[in-house]
Amino acid sequence: MTMYKNFNGTLANRFISYAEIDTQSDPESPTCPSTEKQKTLGEKLVKELLEFGCTDAHMDENGYVYATVPATSPKNVPVICFCSHMDTSPDCSGAQVKPIIHRNYQGQDLVLPDDESIVVKLADHADLQHQIGNDIITASGTTLLGADNKAGVAEIMEAVGFLMENRDIKHGLIKVLFTPDEEIGRGVDKVDLKKVAADFAYTVDGETLGSIEDETFSADGATLTINGVSTHPGFAKGKMESAIKILGNVLSALPKLNLTPETTAEKEGFIHPVAIKGQVEQAEVQFIIRDFTDEKLTEHENILKETVEKVIKNYPNSSYNLTVKAQYRNMKQVLDKHPQIVAYGIEAIERTGVKAKKQSIRGGTDGSRLSFMGLPCPNIFAGEHAFHSKQEWVSVQDMEKAVQTIVNIACIWEESS
Repeated sequence: MTMYKNFNGTLANRFISYAEIDTQSDPESPTCPSTEKQKTLGEKLVKELLEFGCTDAHMDENGYVYATVPATSPKNVPVICFCSHMDTSPDCSGAQVKPIIHRNYQGQDLVLPDDESIVVKLADHADLQHQIGNDIITASGTTLLGADNKAGVAEIMEAVGFLMENRDIKHGLIKVLFTPDEEIGRGVDKVDLKKVAADFAYTVDGETLGSIEDETFSADGATLTINGVSTHPGFAKGKMESAIKILGNVLSALPKLNLTPETTAEKEGFIHPVAIKGQVEQAEVQFIIRDFTDEKLTEHENILKETVEKVIKNYPNSSYNLTVKAQYRNMKQVLDKHPQIVAYGIEAIERTGVKAKKQSIRGGTDGSRLSFMGLPCPNIFAGEHAFHSKQEWVSVQDMEKAVQTIVNIACIWEESS
């Protein structure tokens, strides 16, 4: 079988061309996509897909890009979809990204030229120790890079171009899906799964070389509103019950040595306040609640409620309202029913000469919700690191292995049919 090779640096050039387009999403926007600029990348991808020969490639009014790679096998092969998201995080600027290729990395600190206080250090990024001799791409110091998830987009595009050129490689029908707004939790809100028409899928949005993730957090969001008592501060003695101060007491009373993002790792969950607003009369805080089982989520929510009730007892004229909404659930609940999806992913990685690492995500992906929408979908590595920050980086050689993995997945499903 012909093996994908990154001839003439096409993969790095493709990624850089995508990274230079500002596609930052906006959680305050009610539209889909949340920012029109995401469509600029979508239009570019459609143009390139059509040039590859994917005749049905198009972007819909909501900014979703769809395309099909025709089957080359006479077998009845399950339809596989590869998916990545086009937007970048609101946490860090994505405007005027200037990617830099640091060739033949030798373990040195990478000082980024547009802000020399931003340094990508081997001591701070454990995976850099495996990158000696490789080519590392960073931004210039004032923005994120956008490897989350434009590395995945570039890898899927490179794999599609390779398969369309090499029609002797046997595979079934392959669907391509690029989504907007994943970073703000809306990545599959308006996806048309009838148009995707796939049996199984893989998101390409993971970190370390060789990783495949079949498990995510389960996630809820909670809103706590405190209704206090406001009076003129000059005449407030014995009357005022400040909602701001009550809310501060609640936050102070929550666990500090565990159940916080900064004190947990691996399979430990947390209760995390992410936004706060208020006045004396009413104050509100938004929480995200995370763990790997629904039972643990319920335990954390009970701790939050018990803490609020304990605090509010000291304020007899005040009240509270706590609402909890489900956000997404651990995709392992679905994927365990289809073990071959992950098994083929592991085999595809190891055919590239890389040891596969099955991992859990302390977060979520489009694959979490897709799995529960009827499209079982683990996550494979894209090679992105230090995402949502100015220190973000990706290795060209890791990206090459991701492209090979995508091609291998398509071939293994055909071989096994």
